[in-house]
Amino acid sequence: MAVSWSGQALMIVPTYNERENLARLVAALRGLPGDVHVLVVDDNSPDGTGQIALELAARDPGVFVLQREGKLGLGTAYKAGFAFGLARGYQYLCTMDADFSHHPASVPALLEKAASGYDLVVGSRYVPGGRIVGTTPWRQFVSYSANWLAHVLLGVTVRDCTAGFRCYRRRVLETIDLDAIFSSGYSFLIEMAFHCQQAGFRIGEVPITFVNRTEGASKISKREIYKAFYTLLRLRTSMLPWERMVALYQRHRARRLPMEDR
Repeated sequence: MAVSWSGQALMIVPTYNERENLARLVAALRGLPGDVHVLVVDDNSPDGTGQIALELAARDPGVFVLQREGKLGLGTAYKAGFAFGLARGYQYLCTMDADFSHHPASVPALLEKAASGYDLVVGSRYVPGGRIVGTTPWRQFVSYSANWLAHVLLGVTVRDCTAGFRCYRRRVLETIDLDAIFSSGYSFLIEMAFHCQQAGFRIGEVPITFVNRTEGASKISKREIYKAFYTLLRLRTSMLPWERMVALYQRHRARRLPMEDR
């Protein structure tokens, strides 16, 4: 079947200790229609994931590997992948997790919606037709809370702005100043959704079934959760006009100082 993105799509897969999943995932992605290429960005996984990636790349010219010196964060892995894809002329740059929580069979739906005119397409758990399977109540609560706060504090309209299953059109990544994106972990996803909306890009979502990993260990820590909520507050503050920020500071200072020091 001929597809409009044939040979133009790059799937960026950040990895850290994913030896149980990587070969199966790459095989599934390379078996999709439209010749989707794969870039593995490995953070020096001690379990040998990087070596597996190199072996896969040696056998398939549509598989590439970026090996980094250590665990540098999800956001920086995405940035490295975007730079790689842009330098090589890809028109659709996608991201997904390596643990099969995002199923490769949903990739064509992302690309089809992007090819129809959407600048950013998110594989969403929270639109009609989306589902979550096997996730703990605590993790669901954290995800719901982060998304709810992003909607309330930032006005982000994406229903699942913490999802890493995405497709960006090239022009989005050429327009947004990626070096100015502060977040390095999972909060990078919130910040990118925010900046895409602020820039006026057309954003869409397609329903997916999110399945909690069955192989390997989750990379989401309490520290990443704290950083995500900090990012929400930081971006909210950045939306305030400068004069309003000064007035709030002066009001706060007036409350704290004695009358003779004002």
